[in-house]
Amino acid sequence: MRFKTDRLNMRQIIERYILFLIGLFIASLGVAFSTKAGLGTSPVASVPYSVSLFSHIFTFGGWLNVWSVMQILVQIILLRKKCNIVEIVIQTVLAFAYGYLTNFSCYLISGIHVNTYLMQFACLIFSCFVLGFGIWIQFKGNVAMLPGEAMNRAVSYVTGKKYENVKIFFDILYIALSVLISVIFVGELKGVREGSIIAAVLIGNIIKMYNRIWEKVTAA
Repeated sequence: MRFKTDRLNMRQIIERYILFLIGLFIASLGVAFSTKAGLGTSPVASVPYSVSLFSHIFTFGGWLNVWSVMQILVQIILLRKKCNIVEIVIQTVLAFAYGYLTNFSCYLISGIHVNTYLMQFACLIFSCFVLGFGIWIQFKGNVAMLPGEAMNRAVSYVTGKKYENVKIFFDILYIALSVLISVIFVGELKGVREGSIIAAVLIGNIIKMYNRIWEKVTAA
C-alpha cells in the first residue's frame, strides 16, 4: 500500500513540474511579445534585455541565463550553509530552460511586424495577459521558484525585511540599472519605457483576475 502512495506522489510531482514548464513557456512568450512591442520589458528582464541591445556576445535568452546565474550566486553567498543545494540545482536547470525558451519564443514571433504605436501598445497589453497567465500556471505547479524570486526570498530571510518590500526595492533597482545601461551604451531608452510601468501595474492584477475566474469555474 505504501508503494502505491509513493508512486502516486512521484506522479503528482512529475505532473506539477510539467505544469510549471508549460507556465514557463507561456511566460517566455509573454516576454517575447513585450520585447516585440518595444515599449519596455518587465523589471526582472529589463537588465539582460538592455545589455542584449548593445552586446551581442549572447542573445537575449543567453543574457537572461547570465543574469540568473548571478542571482543564484547571490543566494549561495547570503545563505551559505543554509543554502539548499538541490533547490539551487533545480533553479539553475529551470533558469537555463527559461532562457532558451525565451529565445525560442522570440524566434516564433519574429515574423510579426509592429509598425505603429497603436500596434505596439496592443502588443504590450497582450504580452501582459500572456505573461500573467504563464506566471499563474507556474504558481499552480507550485514546485520551484526562478532565481530572481528566490534571490528576493533569500534577501528577505537574511535581512528580516518583508518579501514584498524586497521585491519592490529590486524592481526599482533593475529599472534604474536598465535606464543607465540604455542611456550610456544604447543612447536612448529601450529596455525601460512606459511599458515597464504598465506591466508592473497590470500583471499582478491580471494574475488576480485569473485566480477569480479559476475559483468561479471550480466552484461551479
